[in-house]
Amino acid sequence: MTIAMGWSTRSPRIRYPELIATYGGDTLWAAMVYWLLAWWRPRVPWPVRAPAALCIATAVEFSQLYQAPWIVALRDNPVAALVLGQGFLWTDLVCYAVGVAGAALIDALLLTKQPLPEMEHT
Repeated sequence: MTIAMGWSTRSPRIRYPELIATYGGDTLWAAMVYWLLAWWRPRVPWPVRAPAALCIATAVEFSQLYQAPWIVALRDNPVAALVLGQGFLWTDLVCYAVGVAGAALIDALLLTKQPLPEMEHT
């Protein structure tokens, strides 16, 4: 469902508000990374998966600064472009944090029902 929603933000047939059209795909891409980790390692709790997903998404974003001819050619493939991205943007890092946090919150509250950490009151 996350992948379908992300693709829909790039569809010219569906008109989303500008904020969603601009940042929704990147936000949902990071959520997808979280869900893939949850599928791959279901016994790992969300407080471990969330930082791992954010690290993976951030590493992929920073890899876009690497512009060797072989990887530029690879990114010309539409599937590889969806996975690896096209160009580094600082705003994508914010999208990734929001996407991972949203997926982890859904996971914690609705799916695994793992408790959220207690907040200290000062």
